[in-house]
Formats: sequence, C-alpha cells, structure tokens
Amino acid sequence: MIRMTTREHITRLNPDTLHQTPGYHHITVVEAGRTAHLAGQCPLDPAGDLVGPGDVLAQTDQVVANALAALAAVDAGPEHVVRTVIYVVSDDREKLGAVWQRLNASPLAPAFSTASTLLGVTQLGFAGQLVELDVTAALSG
Repeated sequence: MIRMTTREHITRLNPDTLHQTPGYHHITVVEAGRTAHLAGQCPLDPAGDLVGPGDVLAQTDQVVANALAALAAVDAGPEHVVRTVIYVVSDDREKLGAVWQRLNASPLAPAFSTASTLLGVTQLGFAGQLVELDVTAALSG
C-alpha cells in the first residue's frame, strides 16, 4: 500500500489491490477536525463576468485562481485539499484530459493528488460555463 501524509491529520492511500492512478489517491483519510466545503468554483471574475467564453483552458485558469482565493480565505492551501470534483461540459476524453493536465500544471496542482473525480457533463449553471471545481479542505484546529 502506498501511503502519503501531508499533515498529521491527512493521510492519502492507494491500496495495492486497486488500479494505479494518474496522480490522485483512491482514499483520503482526515482525522476528526474542521473542514471547509467550497461552493463550486466557477470561471467568473470578481465582477461576476464569465472569463474565456468558449475556451475551456482559460476557464480552467480562472477556476484555479478562484479556488486558491477561497482556500486562502480560510488559511488553507492546495495541500490541505482532501477531495475534488471537476465538472467539464464535454464528452470528449481529449478535452477532459486537457483540463486535468492544466489543473495539474497549475499552482493548485497538489489539490489533485487527493481523492479526485473528473466528470464530463452536459451543462453547468452559467451560460457559456465549461468548467467547475468542487473542493473540500481539512483545516487546522
């Protein structure tokens, strides 16, 4: 079993009896404590305007910036993330893969070494929105 611990209260596991992953862990265990559940982070700028209409990678970059700002607001960083769900408006594996790669090349990359799910969906909440990120983080104390 491969075990990685980033803090004394967060442990990430990949049991030998499950398939290899492309960077994420099958299981994230958080000892009792506080958690932050971020609302789905959308590709909107501070004025509420959609960033990168039609450009899934530009939207991904904005989602990353928004998630980092939200985490910072609760004194957390990407290394404190224990669960992510990524929604992409597409059924194209190449486009889904491009978003995954962009996320893993971003400053938020450590967040995706945890329990993560990538989903292709038909529609998201805002007109023109192509990506959304759901994040849960473990907090100190």
